[in-house]
Amino acid sequence: MTTVVPRPTARPEAHPRPALLTFLGGVGTVTGSKFLVESDRARVLVDCGLFQGLADLRRRNWRGLPCDAADIEAVVVTHAHLDHCGYLPRLVRHGFRGRIVTTESSARLMEIVLRDSAKLQTETARHANEHGWSKHRPAQPLYDDSDVDRTLELVDPVPTCTSTDIAAGTRLTLHPAGHILGSAWARLTFEDGHTLAVSGDLGRPGHPLLCPPEPFSGADVLLMESTYGNRRHEDEAGRTHFADVLSRTLARGGTVVIPAFALDRTEVVLHELAELRRAGRIPAAVPVYVDSPMALAALDVYRDAILTRDPELRPEVTAAGTAALSPEPFLAVRSIQESVDISRAGGPAIIVSASGMATGGRVLHHLRRLLPDPRNAVVVVGFAAQGTRARDLVDGAKALKMFGEYVPVRAQIADVPHFSAHADATQIIDWLRGAPAPHTTYLVHGEPDAAGALRDRIDRTLGWAAVVPRSGERVLVR
Repeated sequence: MTTVVPRPTARPEAHPRPALLTFLGGVGTVTGSKFLVESDRARVLVDCGLFQGLADLRRRNWRGLPCDAADIEAVVVTHAHLDHCGYLPRLVRHGFRGRIVTTESSARLMEIVLRDSAKLQTETARHANEHGWSKHRPAQPLYDDSDVDRTLELVDPVPTCTSTDIAAGTRLTLHPAGHILGSAWARLTFEDGHTLAVSGDLGRPGHPLLCPPEPFSGADVLLMESTYGNRRHEDEAGRTHFADVLSRTLARGGTVVIPAFALDRTEVVLHELAELRRAGRIPAAVPVYVDSPMALAALDVYRDAILTRDPELRPEVTAAGTAALSPEPFLAVRSIQESVDISRAGGPAIIVSASGMATGGRVLHHLRRLLPDPRNAVVVVGFAAQGTRARDLVDGAKALKMFGEYVPVRAQIADVPHFSAHADATQIIDWLRGAPAPHTTYLVHGEPDAAGALRDRIDRTLGWAAVVPRSGERVLVR
């Protein structure tokens, strides 16, 4: 049963009380980011993501929030990944009718993500009911396309680096985060003058397509992502490993399947494949397929950004034009029949398909076909959360459960995390360095080991007060 917390009521005193921050998601895990901020005059939610991975986490998507959704004035979305925006239609189903504030590019990408999410959930529920593999009778989607329609009507894009009133006594400024197109880190300023900064997902300064994130400039309280808080990216070694796996697999007549997030990861992988094609590391006759309608739609948004010379993009990318994303012959696979046809074609070939953590989508059909054959390879090109099939593969699983059955894993599995769009521990410290120390820095959006390691490093290197919060914990912003 959900406990509803009453809205703080305004007091007659001249000085407003500090805002109250509640950690509703993105704590102890890299998914489900939701941070509720309550002041005397407004309730604002920063990010509204789905939980993914372990079954215990996914079940949390069905719980209500600890407040009435109709009482939330605004939701700030830092970027369009599902773990930061995928709960929005559920929130709308529960009565939210406020503003959804984000950047223009995030608004475009969010529509793609949410429609795809609703479609997958509806299809999964239908398949479960037809084949009887769900414990629920009947299985239901978390939300459907009509919920997405109502959600998109509430989206209100705002420019970056510009202060905007989003609720009573609450101002927002979004700053480029360099993670994916449209991504931002957020600063909220409250009526009492205190500030809260939320990093969202922080990008890497060496992102091949996007400019580096705008440096952190301080806040009273900071929520800092910690996905790679205990790791360091080895870019050159990773790039070499990626090329070697492709070369060897294609040489033995195998197929390489690359589970890739539809937003940004597909674009970055295609950029790398284009470079390898130009360098002769991928034979001209080997086809590269992109088998994900969602990824293809996102590619159109990136192409538009290139053509309009979006300032988020690196100058060399806009100078190269759309060729930066085209490892010819790059073949778009749109229909289900086309997806079936490439399954029958055999290798050598490269298939880029969503989802990135192999939690759903067309990539599962390719994995079911390709995993039993040792000539093939699966390349995991980013972070894989606990409880996902991609993580199971990286951890050495001998069989993978899909569509109610186990598939033997005999293909080569390569973990190439250098493609991740998240800053590593050193890059996070560099981003923070030089800013005035917050009163408290909370490490979120990371598994426990990563969050703990980054907390210790911030304390040791910067001398800042850093804390790993608990789920449901409430703290003051001051």
